Amino acid sequence: MIPITDPALLQSLMDHAGMLVLGLDTKGRIQWMSRGLEQLTGYNSEEMTGKDWVENLIPQDHRAAAALLCRGSAGTDRSRSHVKPLLQHDGGQRHVEWFHSDIKDDEGRVTGILCMGRDVTELQLTREALVSSEKRSSAVLETAVNAIITINEEKVIETVNSATERIFGYSRDEMVGRNIQMLMPQPYRDKHDSYVQNYLNTGVKKIIGIGREVVGQRKDGTVFPMDLSVGEARLPEGRRVFTGIIRDLTDRKILEEKILQISEEEQHRIGQDIHDDLCQQLAAIGCLAKVAHQQLQKSGNAEAANLHEIVQLVTQANVRAREMSRGLMPVVLDAAGLMAALAELTQGTERIFRVSCPFRCERPVEVPDNTMATQLFRIAQEAVANAIKHSHAERIEITLAEEEGHLLLCIRDNGVGIPDNVPGHSTGMGLLTMTHRARMMGGMLTVQHDDFGGTVVRCTVPVSSASKQPVTRKKL
Repeated sequence: MIPITDPALLQSLMDHAGMLVLGLDTKGRIQWMSRGLEQLTGYNSEEMTGKDWVENLIPQDHRAAAALLCRGSAGTDRSRSHVKPLLQHDGGQRHVEWFHSDIKDDEGRVTGILCMGRDVTELQLTREALVSSEKRSSAVLETAVNAIITINEEKVIETVNSATERIFGYSRDEMVGRNIQMLMPQPYRDKHDSYVQNYLNTGVKKIIGIGREVVGQRKDGTVFPMDLSVGEARLPEGRRVFTGIIRDLTDRKILEEKILQISEEEQHRIGQDIHDDLCQQLAAIGCLAKVAHQQLQKSGNAEAANLHEIVQLVTQANVRAREMSRGLMPVVLDAAGLMAALAELTQGTERIFRVSCPFRCERPVEVPDNTMATQLFRIAQEAVANAIKHSHAERIEITLAEEEGHLLLCIRDNGVGIPDNVPGHSTGMGLLTMTHRARMMGGMLTVQHDDFGGTVVRCTVPVSSASKQPVTRKKL
């Protein structure tokens, strides 16, 4: 390589390239400036020659640091660069990244300083805007009440916010870099990767863009209900990330459970009052009327026939009142109570509404949790009422089974369809109430048109380990 020793040639090369170059003496005084630097600052070499470059081209609050990095570091390692504002003739400023190099003579003595720079103003502004944007985004994420988690296509957690730490009990370091499965209970933990992979392979969205009520698992092992919405984004480099927004539903579920409990207790109280008060009074009236009828009949009174009709009506009213009482407090505190209550529901439906209503339960299904049993019965009761009132069904079939750790309650009818489930009709309170009851148990309710006509209502509820405990029945 042939060294360039001609200053004029070196100056020409730098001017042609538009480089920002300063030639200084050892005291930091300007000896010459490149054409690019003249154009950027608005000063020419003649008027700046002999002047201290720091005092004339660097703002006051940056001068000490610039002087130390430039002439104060002569003879030391010059590999590091630094960015400093550069003053312009018109009062403006530009940001320049400087590199300094010592100029040495043949004997190795420092005879000057060469300062080379590049204008990074736009880059600096972009960087500052990016930092500001990141700070705003971070502030929003960190102050959000809901947990916000991002994962990559390998299902590995990339970012979490403070709410995620608070809700799940893990620290940020414990979550980032691990599979999202860690935040799920079984059996969802083992199945999650296959769900994501199925979407990546087929592109069929089953949860992305749709809010869904699911369950999560905290660090201490407790399982809790949560509302999950998932979004997908493609980053500039082409890779995909998934963002999950999670809302803890624990407090809401507790409140909803209390409301339902109060409602059930009130229904039970009304049912008990009907049974203990109204039914007893109707029974007493029936007995008196029957005695009076017998007396009139013996005496040959013509009014005996009318009184006989009254006795029959009172008897029917008493039967209806007892059925209403049993409907308001249906499930007894017994593991087999749900089966008995559903069987009685079908019998009452056939007797009152004159429709076919069989109950099928191939194997005994025991539900020790009386609250769950009551909620399942209410779902069946509401579905039967809808089938009769709205679907005008002539046959309603109720099925109860236990399959793969889940209770399955199915109500199928042959009617015209429930308006709550017909497109174009508003959602009624019946469907909302059934759905709510299913969610309260951590289950899921679906209402679909039957392929053979009519409607199918399915409620699937996971069976907890507690519900499998053996139950000791009282002997009657």
